[in-house]
Amino acid sequence: MNWKSQLQSLKAYQPGKTTDEVKELYGLSKIVKLASNENPFGCSPYVSEFLMNSTNISHAIYPDGYAKVLRDAIAEHLNVSPTELVLGNGSDEVILIIARALLAPGKNTVMATPTFPQYKHNAIIEGAEVREVPLDENGRHQLSKMLDVIDDSTSIVWLCSPNNPSGEYIRNDELVAFLNAVPEHVLVVLDEAYYEYVVAEDYYDSLSLLKQYPQLLVTRTFSKAYGLAGFRVGYGVASENVIKMLEPVREPFNNNTLGQGAAAAALKDQQFIASCREENRKGLEQFYQFCEEDGLKYYPSQGNFILIDFGVDGNQVFEYLMSKGYIVRSGQALGFPTSVRVTVGSKDQNEGIIQEMKSFIQTGIQKQL
Repeated sequence: MNWKSQLQSLKAYQPGKTTDEVKELYGLSKIVKLASNENPFGCSPYVSEFLMNSTNISHAIYPDGYAKVLRDAIAEHLNVSPTELVLGNGSDEVILIIARALLAPGKNTVMATPTFPQYKHNAIIEGAEVREVPLDENGRHQLSKMLDVIDDSTSIVWLCSPNNPSGEYIRNDELVAFLNAVPEHVLVVLDEAYYEYVVAEDYYDSLSLLKQYPQLLVTRTFSKAYGLAGFRVGYGVASENVIKMLEPVREPFNNNTLGQGAAAAALKDQQFIASCREENRKGLEQFYQFCEEDGLKYYPSQGNFILIDFGVDGNQVFEYLMSKGYIVRSGQALGFPTSVRVTVGSKDQNEGIIQEMKSFIQTGIQKQL
């Protein structure tokens, strides 16, 4: 078969072990999953109420292909027009739609490294050249260096803010200066998957910037703070002209009926989001204190996760914690080989994993490696 040549260098996404698999592997009765940046507090009661009242929905009928109820709810929440939105099966699909619409052989795309891997993954599939600019020593985007590699063949620049996996963010002044310098033919994608967790005072207002920069697109998701990862709902916000060009790429009926309703219900409960944001900051402080006490390097985070450098093979830390019932993400797969990325959990979950991390350090396991 005549496969695309670029597929030969790609691997399919490899999900981690399930909680049941880890229980069986280590003989454990309880597992705490802190690997995928999901919300440890679940979702709003408004979502549960919607689901309980959705028994009369016919699952034999296709969902609303325009997702009007959800589209209107997002538009009202953001104070944008419904025609300035593109919806996706998670923001992952929005990223795929953008790549498919703009990338091809002979085109290039610019991104930081390490960052969210789907930017590069989709670019390779489309046959585009990938230009990566390393994060600085503080885990931040080097926007001036990214500008240096943009040329006439550049179609997309990807900016993940807060960045996954470093947790760092782009400051307002930095972003405005960058947007002022980017050529008009380049689409700048701001991935704000963790937007709801941000508390930094110098974080930019992306929706205001959309009005000034027509080549800007913002992606967000219901998978993180809203606690709806299992429903796979994400969206992009951009000018009507940009959305008009992306819509033909979007698959029909790409948001299922329950996902549309659950996301619309979740938007109504901003008090829940505020509470999650507050608890997340408290949780991050638990990890900061641990790192300071034990002399571990870490990146201050504006997301719901923290990247901690143990100075040893991240896979070893990952395996040790998993054997104790805590699933995290090894930095080996994230571009930080001596680190692990830990989702911020509840207070008790954080205390539990911190004790196991201390045990890892105190037993001298890392000295044997």
